[in-house]
Amino acid sequence: MEFLWNQTILVTGGTGSFGKKFVKKILEYDVKKVIVFSRDELKQYEMAQEYTDPRIRFFIGDVRDKDRLYRAFDGVDYVVHAAAMKQVPACEYNPFEAVKTNIYGAQNVIEAAIDRGVKRVIALSTDKAAAPINLYGATKLASDKLFVAANSYVGGKETRFAVVRYGNVVGSRGSVVPLFKKMAAEGKKLPITDKRMTRFWITLDQGVQFVIDSLARMKG
Repeated sequence: MEFLWNQTILVTGGTGSFGKKFVKKILEYDVKKVIVFSRDELKQYEMAQEYTDPRIRFFIGDVRDKDRLYRAFDGVDYVVHAAAMKQVPACEYNPFEAVKTNIYGAQNVIEAAIDRGVKRVIALSTDKAAAPINLYGATKLASDKLFVAANSYVGGKETRFAVVRYGNVVGSRGSVVPLFKKMAAEGKKLPITDKRMTRFWITLDQGVQFVIDSLARMKG
């Protein structure tokens, strides 16, 4: 990936399942710096014990805080926006919080990226944003539309935006796989809504590689 040579990459939500795997993979390339941006100091501390590469930087911050994003995006070439409220029940029970993080947070990332001269921004979405039936999907659909429209919003700036969507990541935090395995071990009936239901699965490694490939070929 020649386009990553000597570049600075920032990932929001960088201490999540995707973020950790993405950081590990991106460090295999000759990048200048990788910034992990998230709001959980404990997860950052734990990640710092495991990831000791001198090219990593840890920034405490929330995508709801535009001023902090402005500071974090200074000198950044590429942004991968993975921060979001992703748990369907949590979004349903805390709808205002889901809107603030997933929609207003997306707007903050867009505006900070444009003003700071970030080259490319790629946002992680979900298959639940296609014809959404819950608030999580609805907020991610709104976020997707903001990122796509941002390409018209940049004016004469060079910043470009794209969105990737994929399905359920096997074994990620919040995945049903650990729950189903636990219930099966306890002899409990799995909570399947309809036996005809299909579920689109993707591994974490596949998701990370998909994002890196998309960063390389995105046009905005």
